[in-house]
Amino acid sequence: MSHYLVTGAAGFIGSRVSEMLNEQGHAVTGVDNLNDAYDVRMKEYRLRKLQALPGFSFVKADISDRRILNQQSKILNPRFDAVINLAARAGVRASVENPWAFVDTNINGTLNLLELCRQNGIRKFILASTSSIYGANAPHPTPETADSDHPLQPYAASKKAAEALSYSYYALYGLDVSVVRYFTVYGPAGRPDMSMFRFTKWISEGETLHLYGDGEQSRGFTYVDDIARGTIAALQPPGYEIINLGGHEVITMNGLIALLEDLIGKKAVIEQHPPNQADMLTNQADVTKAGRLLGWQPKVGLEEGIGRLVDWYRGERDWAVQIRTE
Repeated sequence: MSHYLVTGAAGFIGSRVSEMLNEQGHAVTGVDNLNDAYDVRMKEYRLRKLQALPGFSFVKADISDRRILNQQSKILNPRFDAVINLAARAGVRASVENPWAFVDTNINGTLNLLELCRQNGIRKFILASTSSIYGANAPHPTPETADSDHPLQPYAASKKAAEALSYSYYALYGLDVSVVRYFTVYGPAGRPDMSMFRFTKWISEGETLHLYGDGEQSRGFTYVDDIARGTIAALQPPGYEIINLGGHEVITMNGLIALLEDLIGKKAVIEQHPPNQADMLTNQADVTKAGRLLGWQPKVGLEEGIGRLVDWYRGERDWAVQIRTE
């Protein structure tokens, strides 16, 4: 049995990674500050499920606070076999409105955790990064070698900085680092500020669906279980590697709305808005490297995954209908 520190444990991906590690018999210390970047009731729902698991312990803390390095910190534990940093301020549009929050968590927070590893002899570090880092002119599907030096918003820029910091700790101290770049993750109990949850709720409840642009922008959506499996697979020690984790099916927003309408059995009430300059027009992962290094491939198809999300929403509707989607 290993003992892992998972930051962002009450988050969408962090909670699923923690659950899977628990299912494999490992101990997990989860860290989260339960901030209000989106409706905290979703985070509390995920955390309640985790706290019912044996071998899971929770520490409410902010990774951007340097006091986590203090010897009296509840986080500090020399038994950790790895730090899996899934705590982040995420969201391309939100980063334009408040870039300072993204610098604090994504850059300073990453630095604190790298120091935690260095000072306590923790040999493995996983950093969650983003496909947004590839900017506007990436080839599709996008390999890890594509240009990532021209981010379109502070969110992507902060993740690029976190990647560079992680590399410096590999170069200076031999810290084994896996950077996993995620491509648009979805699934049950997902982020309520993302299109999958928003569209599901809006169509189910007959609310206005707000669509930015003409709906022909597309995403390579990735089911959360596939992302969690890939993240755990990246615990092996490759030295320093950047690895895409992404879905194998790309769909436009118009196509996604049509699929949700079929699964829910209702028509969307659509209100169109101008496109947002912070948004990328499309993304699609080249996951050849993940297959070669990790033996990883996405397994859950888009229709199956969206069906699970719709079923989850129906089952949790009593409280999920109250979740704010802004």
